[in-house]
Amino acid sequence: MTLLNPQLTAFAAVLAEGSFDGAAHRLSLTPSAISQRIKALEDRLGQVLILRCSPCRATSAGQRLLRSVQQMQLMEAETLGEFAAADPANKAPSTMAIAVNADSLASWLLPALAELHTRHGMLFDIKTEDQDHSADLLRDGSVLGAVTADAKPVQGCAVKKLGVMRYLPIASPAFVRTYFSDGLHAAALGHAPVLTFNRRDTLQARFIRSITRAKLLPPIHYIPSSTAFVEAAALGLGWAMAPATMLQNPLANGMLQTLASDRWLDVPMYWQHWTIRSPALSQLTETLLRAAASDLQIAEGTKHRR
Repeated sequence: MTLLNPQLTAFAAVLAEGSFDGAAHRLSLTPSAISQRIKALEDRLGQVLILRCSPCRATSAGQRLLRSVQQMQLMEAETLGEFAAADPANKAPSTMAIAVNADSLASWLLPALAELHTRHGMLFDIKTEDQDHSADLLRDGSVLGAVTADAKPVQGCAVKKLGVMRYLPIASPAFVRTYFSDGLHAAALGHAPVLTFNRRDTLQARFIRSITRAKLLPPIHYIPSSTAFVEAAALGLGWAMAPATMLQNPLANGMLQTLASDRWLDVPMYWQHWTIRSPALSQLTETLLRAAASDLQIAEGTKHRR
């Protein structure tokens, strides 16, 4: 059941699914019906809203509309929830679209989301993005909140500090013996293979610059998985910067070791979210702040290297 205009529902579904066919399947309609609704909406507003590519993407006008529509959908779910006691058929769980970096998702975030699902029946549409770029998904209307390294609030959003993710330089003992037997220096860092999550991941390059003050071009493995990232380091594929929250066991059992005990990178993390009155969004924010306070480090008073 939905209270929203069918054209807006079709618009949001196309962008959520990435195609007209996917939206048709989601809404139990034909692709032709979806196309007609989108065309009618674009004619009504006098602007192209969706780029017909693969996957479909919002135009700048579509991004502005998407943000408003997603806020409507959240408030709709909460409104229907108020009537669920009288008519359970009206109950519609809130689907929360959030952007998060892969390391947070693999470490401290999932237990918080599980708690919200158990207590409130929330559903989640998780979009993974590097912490330096996750706020972009707030700007384009794709998500209602983002775990990000960007402290500057996106227009229409509030910012709350979560804490600090500490990244340690790690590798297998055999790898350290092969490449870093003489310690950390430019020649070794320029020669040793390094693991990188993707081409937006700058942590390893930042660490190299903090040691050498130079921009080196070492051999690179691209491994877009936080858990596989740590496993690849343990198997000797290369060295990497990995979050301390994921390294207790591998460091304790000797599968990994740090390249230097006094070197690390601290990345301040923030939660940015829409500034709308929403019980579901407030519950999400409170739970994430509590989970972060338990698992992330506090920057103040902590010895660190950047």
